Amino acid sequence: MNSTQFRFQDMAIWQRGAEVSGPLFELADTLEQRRLYRFAEQLRGATLSITNNIAEGSGSVSRDDFAHFLNMARRSLFEVASMLLLFVRQGHLDERRIVGLVAELEEQSRMLVAFRRSLKS
Repeated sequence: MNSTQFRFQDMAIWQRGAEVSGPLFELADTLEQRRLYRFAEQLRGATLSITNNIAEGSGSVSRDDFAHFLNMARRSLFEVASMLLLFVRQGHLDERRIVGLVAELEEQSRMLVAFRRSLKS
Protein backbone atom coordinates (compact mmCIF):
# COMPACT_ATOMS: atom_id res chain seq x y z
CA MET A 1 0.00 0.00 0.00
CA ASN A 2 1.20 3.55 -0.56
CA SER A 3 1.93 6.16 2.08
CA THR A 4 -1.42 7.95 1.68
CA GLN A 5 -3.37 7.72 4.89
CA PHE A 6 -7.04 8.50 5.20
CA ARG A 7 -8.58 9.36 8.56
CA PHE A 8 -10.78 6.26 8.62
CA GLN A 9 -7.80 3.89 8.28
CA ASP A 10 -6.78 4.67 11.88
CA MET A 11 -10.28 4.15 13.27
CA ALA A 12 -10.86 0.91 15.17
CA ILE A 13 -14.45 0.76 13.91
CA TRP A 14 -13.28 0.79 10.28
CA GLN A 15 -10.45 -1.67 10.95
CA ARG A 16 -12.81 -4.15 12.62
CA GLY A 17 -15.24 -3.87 9.73
CA ALA A 18 -12.42 -4.45 7.25
CA GLU A 19 -11.25 -7.53 9.18
CA VAL A 20 -14.67 -9.17 9.25
CA SER A 21 -15.25 -8.46 5.57
CA GLY A 22 -12.84 -11.26 4.57
CA PRO A 23 -14.81 -14.09 6.20
CA LEU A 24 -18.07 -12.52 5.01
CA PHE A 25 -16.81 -12.44 1.43
CA GLU A 26 -15.81 -16.10 1.83
CA LEU A 27 -19.38 -16.88 2.87
CA ALA A 28 -20.59 -14.98 -0.19
CA ASP A 29 -18.29 -17.17 -2.32
CA THR A 30 -19.84 -20.25 -0.70
CA LEU A 31 -23.31 -18.99 -1.55
CA GLU A 32 -22.20 -18.32 -5.11
CA GLN A 33 -20.82 -21.84 -5.43
CA ARG A 34 -24.30 -23.06 -4.44
CA ARG A 35 -25.69 -20.87 -7.25
CA LEU A 36 -27.30 -18.45 -4.81
CA TYR A 37 -25.96 -15.51 -6.79
CA ARG A 38 -28.42 -12.89 -5.56
CA PHE A 39 -27.78 -13.81 -1.92
CA ALA A 40 -24.02 -13.61 -2.48
CA GLU A 41 -24.33 -10.23 -4.18
CA GLN A 42 -26.53 -8.84 -1.41
CA LEU A 43 -24.16 -10.08 1.31
CA ARG A 44 -21.15 -8.52 -0.43
CA GLY A 45 -22.95 -5.22 -0.93
CA ALA A 46 -24.12 -4.92 2.67
CA THR A 47 -20.68 -5.94 3.94
CA LEU A 48 -19.02 -3.24 1.85
CA SER A 49 -21.59 -0.73 3.01
CA ILE A 50 -20.42 -1.07 6.62
CA THR A 51 -16.86 0.11 5.99
CA ASN A 52 -17.82 2.43 3.14
CA ASN A 53 -20.24 4.38 5.32
CA ILE A 54 -17.65 4.73 8.07
CA ALA A 55 -15.11 5.94 5.52
CA GLU A 56 -17.56 8.31 3.87
CA GLY A 57 -18.67 9.70 7.22
CA SER A 58 -15.09 10.31 8.29
CA GLY A 59 -14.84 12.78 5.43
CA SER A 60 -17.78 14.80 6.75
CA VAL A 61 -17.31 18.39 7.82
CA SER A 62 -19.78 18.14 10.69
CA ARG A 63 -20.20 15.76 13.59
CA ASP A 64 -23.91 15.38 12.85
CA ASP A 65 -23.17 14.31 9.29
CA PHE A 66 -20.54 11.83 10.49
CA ALA A 67 -23.04 10.46 13.04
CA HIS A 68 -25.56 9.96 10.22
CA PHE A 69 -23.07 7.82 8.27
CA LEU A 70 -22.24 5.81 11.38
CA ASN A 71 -25.95 5.10 11.72
CA MET A 72 -26.03 3.94 8.09
CA ALA A 73 -23.03 1.66 8.75
CA ARG A 74 -24.83 0.17 11.75
CA ARG A 75 -27.95 -0.42 9.69
CA SER A 76 -25.87 -2.26 7.08
CA LEU A 77 -24.31 -4.30 9.86
CA PHE A 78 -27.79 -5.32 11.01
CA GLU A 79 -28.64 -6.24 7.41
CA VAL A 80 -25.60 -8.54 7.26
CA ALA A 81 -26.49 -10.16 10.60
CA SER A 82 -30.07 -10.72 9.46
CA MET A 83 -28.93 -12.33 6.23
CA LEU A 84 -26.54 -14.67 8.04
CA LEU A 85 -29.25 -15.78 10.45
CA LEU A 86 -31.77 -16.31 7.66
CA PHE A 87 -29.26 -18.22 5.52
CA VAL A 88 -28.78 -20.61 8.44
CA ARG A 89 -32.54 -20.96 8.98
CA GLN A 90 -32.99 -21.77 5.30
CA GLY A 91 -30.18 -24.33 5.32
CA HIS A 92 -27.88 -22.33 3.03
CA LEU A 93 -25.12 -21.99 5.65
CA ASP A 94 -24.02 -24.05 8.63
CA GLU A 95 -24.61 -22.29 11.95
CA ARG A 96 -21.06 -23.10 13.09
CA ARG A 97 -19.71 -20.88 10.29
CA ILE A 98 -21.57 -17.78 11.45
CA VAL A 99 -21.53 -17.90 15.27
CA GLY A 100 -18.25 -16.01 15.59
CA LEU A 101 -19.19 -13.60 12.82
CA VAL A 102 -22.50 -12.71 14.45
CA ALA A 103 -20.71 -12.13 17.76
CA GLU A 104 -18.20 -9.88 16.00
CA LEU A 105 -20.99 -7.94 14.30
CA GLU A 106 -22.69 -7.48 17.66
CA GLU A 107 -19.46 -6.07 19.12
CA GLN A 108 -19.00 -3.78 16.14
CA SER A 109 -22.54 -2.51 16.62
CA ARG A 110 -21.72 -1.55 20.20
CA MET A 111 -18.54 0.18 19.03
CA LEU A 112 -20.45 2.18 16.42
CA VAL A 113 -23.03 3.27 18.98
CA ALA A 114 -20.33 4.33 21.45
CA PHE A 115 -18.40 6.23 18.80
CA ARG A 116 -21.58 7.93 17.57
CA ARG A 117 -22.38 9.00 21.14
CA SER A 118 -18.90 10.46 21.50
CA LEU A 119 -19.57 12.65 18.47
CA LYS A 120 -22.75 13.98 20.06
CA SER A 121 -21.08 15.04 23.33
